[in-house]
Amino acid sequence: MTQLFEKSIRTLELPKVLERLAEIAVSPEGKRRCLALTPETDVDDVRRLQDQTDSARDLIGIRGAPSFGGVVSVGEALGRADRGGSLNPSELLAIGGVLRTARRVREYADHDDVDTGALHHLFASLHGNRFLEEKIFHAIVDENTIADGASPELSDIRRHIRQAQSKSRQVLQKIIGSSAYAKVLQEAIITQRDGRFVVPVKAEHKGDLPGLVHDISSSGATVFVEPMAVVQANNEVMELQAKERKEIQRILAELSADVAGCEENILWDYDQLVHLDVIFARGELSYKLNAGRPEIRTDGGIYLKKARHPLLDSKTAVPIDVELGTSFDTLVVTGPNTGGKTVTLKTLGLLTLMAQCGLHIPAGSGSSISVYGSVLADIGDEQSIQQSLSTFSAHMVNIVGILAEADSNSMVLFDELGAGTDPIEGAALAIAIIEDVRKLGAKIAATTHYAELKTFAMTTVGVENASCEFDVETLRPTYRLLIGIPGKSNAFAISQRLGLPEWVIDSAKEQMHSDSVRFEDVLTQLEEKRQALDKQQMQVDRLLRQKEEDARRAKEYRTQMERARDNARGKGEVEAKRLIKEAREQVDQAFVELAELRKRENKEGANQAKIALRKKLNDAEAAAVARKFEPEPIPKPSRPIVEGDLVEIPGVRHHAEVMTVNKDGTLQLKAGAMKMKAKAEDVRLIEQPNRKQRKAAESIARSKGVVEIKVATVSSDLDIRGMETMEAEPVVERFLDAAHMGHMETVTIIHGKGTGALRAAVHQMLRRHHGVKEFRLGVYGEGENGVTVVKLK
Repeated sequence: MTQLFEKSIRTLELPKVLERLAEIAVSPEGKRRCLALTPETDVDDVRRLQDQTDSARDLIGIRGAPSFGGVVSVGEALGRADRGGSLNPSELLAIGGVLRTARRVREYADHDDVDTGALHHLFASLHGNRFLEEKIFHAIVDENTIADGASPELSDIRRHIRQAQSKSRQVLQKIIGSSAYAKVLQEAIITQRDGRFVVPVKAEHKGDLPGLVHDISSSGATVFVEPMAVVQANNEVMELQAKERKEIQRILAELSADVAGCEENILWDYDQLVHLDVIFARGELSYKLNAGRPEIRTDGGIYLKKARHPLLDSKTAVPIDVELGTSFDTLVVTGPNTGGKTVTLKTLGLLTLMAQCGLHIPAGSGSSISVYGSVLADIGDEQSIQQSLSTFSAHMVNIVGILAEADSNSMVLFDELGAGTDPIEGAALAIAIIEDVRKLGAKIAATTHYAELKTFAMTTVGVENASCEFDVETLRPTYRLLIGIPGKSNAFAISQRLGLPEWVIDSAKEQMHSDSVRFEDVLTQLEEKRQALDKQQMQVDRLLRQKEEDARRAKEYRTQMERARDNARGKGEVEAKRLIKEAREQVDQAFVELAELRKRENKEGANQAKIALRKKLNDAEAAAVARKFEPEPIPKPSRPIVEGDLVEIPGVRHHAEVMTVNKDGTLQLKAGAMKMKAKAEDVRLIEQPNRKQRKAAESIARSKGVVEIKVATVSSDLDIRGMETMEAEPVVERFLDAAHMGHMETVTIIHGKGTGALRAAVHQMLRRHHGVKEFRLGVYGEGENGVTVVKLK
């Protein structure tokens, strides 16, 4: 990376963005790496970094970021352990922290519901070492404490130390509690000097308590005496403490050796954890900036949609749409001061650099950037008193460097190109510089106030005008960037609004060249037309949104209607099933009664009763199924309804007998055990003999001893393929009844293989049918699993 490229990076304020990234990173090394990020210049590397940021952002959204709190630098400690050195508890705890973090981060990625995407290989490469991790934390409590359980020897030594100290304290407790020594002691307390238990004795009575003097107070009034009675116990304590220190050194040396044996894996885990820390910081920054991944292009083009400068307040920053390198390679941005021209250049350059660092950019969906070998910028006031450089000279130094370094893989940003000198010469120089950089193949964005550059952009292929919109009424910039339209300086309008006398403004206009006046007039007309078109577009957009909303509501209404229809159909099916179930229960009870009847009547009578019962079942099933459909219109009866007639109630289809015809024309009906009242126009007359006529016919038949049975010709096969389960049930029932009345012994039901649901329903029906003796699936040549062969009783 060249010095000029590094300077341009600082000019475009990438380091400030990286500082925000470093604040998010957790580990010290991760923060340092965030600050040291530089733009990648290889397309594949940039895409890889963007993939990683994508995956980190997705994981944060699902499970939050993993914790990197235990990732601290351990390289120096590992190096000393590898050379045979013994590490202190603090260093071992730091290494244990790295091992624990590595294990937890890997566990974070091992959940079944987590797709680690582009970070999979990083998570998978973590080694961890739970045995060594637990050994370190089991042995070391904190930086100053080794646990008793670190080794059996240490635990035993400390137990003996406590016993010896207890013995010493017991002896000393007797001394300070004795009245014989009350005048000798300065205070009735036990203290320590150099690790040995002593008591404070008055200086004038030090000879009254035999023992060793270990210390004297600063005033000289108190001496700290170790009584002879506890010297042996204190000696034992000191010996045990020396053994304790030796055992602790052995434990630390053992742990250091264990760590040295895993040095390579621990260093790898540390480096990968730092890498992941930086990646997840990029993902978190993406959330904070409300940013997204741009498309990475290879054609040198850039298109930023609703782009915002990341260092501006997102609540007040006005998004801009800007493109470069697509249909044109040079963009000339014009407009008044403080109108947002410089911010446009910085946004264009900074978002490109961010994307090349693997960061998401604060721009809308559909934005794209190309990867450049260098982004070179000449932006801001470069005046230097120390180097005796004017603003123009300082800018020219930068431009000379840019001309020397720019190539076809460069983006060049010029702010106020040619400013700081004579306007005519500055404009000519600016055009010449742009043409020279274009010859090098670089992409260029430049801001200017010169009308000559506006004309140059309008008349040169590959160069496009853009302007920063300005509201003359409020004297405020809107910060909107308008591609394809040159901007006005609006100096006269601004001055007039600020109170400059009109005659001064008129005088100034007279000083202008006529061509300049005409050019400004053209710009004014263009601006008026643009604003008119904007209003029309806003109206079209509003109507389009309204149309889309109407279409959405219509779709919702249609969906609700379809759902209501399905619910109604479902309720009808449930009701039909209930009625069928009730009818079957009635028929099952009737079959019980029929069995008794067979014992008392001959076989023909029983068959006739059975046929009548089956007819009753068919009528009940037909009534249940009919509930799903719209009621048919009720035909007018061919004659007045009289007592004894059979009628049918539409929607139910149960036959009822007319018991009485009331004076008001209503009918008193009886259907089985039920009695009801209905209007004559609400029932359908069954066109057959009434009760009196039926009784007369039955009497004649009984006198003749004749029972007439009509049996229709029935096929031995029934094909129900393609039917729904509910639709097939009544069909199969009627088929079996007809076959039974036709004295058929074997029938075949063709239900097909399919999912097996229809076959299962048929078999369930056959198991409860009283007329079925047995049934089986077909064999080879009969249809196999696609048919069921039924033997009737």
